[in-house]
Amino acid sequence: MDKLFKLKEHGTDVRTEVLAGLTTFFAMSYILFVNPAMLSQTGMPAQGVFLATIIGSVAGTLMMAFYANLPYAQAPGMGLNAFFTFTVVFSLGYTWQEALGMVFICGLISLFITLTKIRKAIIESIPSALRSAISAGIGVFLAYVGIKNAGLLKFSIDPGNYVVAGKGADQAKAAITANSAATPGLVDFNNPAVLLALLGLAITIFFVIKGIKGGIILSIFATTVVAIAVGLVDLSAIDFGQHNLSTALKELGQVFGVAVGPEGLGALFADTARLPQTFMAILAFSLTDIFDTIGTLIGTGEKVGIVATSGENHESEGLDKALYSDLIGTTIGAIAGTSNVTTYVESAAGIGAGGRTGLTALVVAVCFAVSSFFSPLLAIVPTAATAPILIVVGIMMLSSLKNIQWDDMAEAIPAFFTSIFMGFTYSITNGIAAGFIMYALVKVIKGQAKDVHPMIWILNLLFILNFISLALS
Repeated sequence: MDKLFKLKEHGTDVRTEVLAGLTTFFAMSYILFVNPAMLSQTGMPAQGVFLATIIGSVAGTLMMAFYANLPYAQAPGMGLNAFFTFTVVFSLGYTWQEALGMVFICGLISLFITLTKIRKAIIESIPSALRSAISAGIGVFLAYVGIKNAGLLKFSIDPGNYVVAGKGADQAKAAITANSAATPGLVDFNNPAVLLALLGLAITIFFVIKGIKGGIILSIFATTVVAIAVGLVDLSAIDFGQHNLSTALKELGQVFGVAVGPEGLGALFADTARLPQTFMAILAFSLTDIFDTIGTLIGTGEKVGIVATSGENHESEGLDKALYSDLIGTTIGAIAGTSNVTTYVESAAGIGAGGRTGLTALVVAVCFAVSSFFSPLLAIVPTAATAPILIVVGIMMLSSLKNIQWDDMAEAIPAFFTSIFMGFTYSITNGIAAGFIMYALVKVIKGQAKDVHPMIWILNLLFILNFISLALS
């Protein structure tokens, strides 16, 4: 293991890497249930999507393990699967087969920009202050996800100021989109699951402050034991027939390869009248996929020194290999039958637990593979046990804010929009887009437009076009 993953060189050991891998897996294992539930609303067979989710996750994560030797995990991205379901299928009217064709094209686009100098130009164009803001923004994003998963927030929506996305019988499962009249608030502490999350947060903070090695995974275990003891997790309710492997394999046959077949790519470009709309949808998919990955890798990798940097451009071989891994995950995932596979921001939980090499990713991949047989067991670990981890790791990443000159408004404004928008809009890509646009605006106001890298202007145009297309969809 040491020779394969260079453990000593990275200052780690097998035990630390295994614990880090388990931490990452449990922090992101919700995707095994959420992704099939989300995509099945389009008519896709849920158990087939379940296996496709595992295939895409394992493929991308194994590439991270053996090719990139980095502790990142991959899986179908939240937000991307919602865009797949509610925008592309429900709103724009594409079939799920055609939407899978779009996802496959995203993989090809990722391949193109990775093989050419476009990807390098994108990374080199990001100013140092925005790099720090991206890192801190991911911390804000993680902490917000943790707070939300812990159930600490409630949202009040004014009557009539929301839209239900769904069709017919799917209304009961549909997402509700509210406008800015929705206001967040603190929940009443009378929910046992919320109280358990608070206990889990206290346990996690104790282990972190004490510097106990393996404390993060221990906190997940301890909180889970408490959940079982107080009855929040009912072991007798575990249903091993919930995901029957033979049935899942049959349903996988209904989605596997559809993306590149006549119902996928074959039908996607058949109607020339909707080609502009199709290209804009693919653009939205690609921008989100590319910048979610770049943001996660830069934000977490530079923070802990995993993605090595060299020179003023902060370019690294590790980042190159990580991006190759991401495009492999998306391409194979599309063929298997799921939405875009991306590098998971929850990987930061494993990094916070000490993960430094591909062995961490290997453990995650093995866990995903094994879950195809024992997926009901994942229900034993409640969200309340993993939410505190995301909160604490998010706090750790906020230290990057110290690298920003907050007394210089020209630097503070783009940094603010980059970091805060990631959390408030629940999207890494939206945060990067807001930061890039504000950075260019500030430079124009200061009469320094010529100092803006040409790639920033190109990306800003693409971001704005994407926002326009979403507004018109």
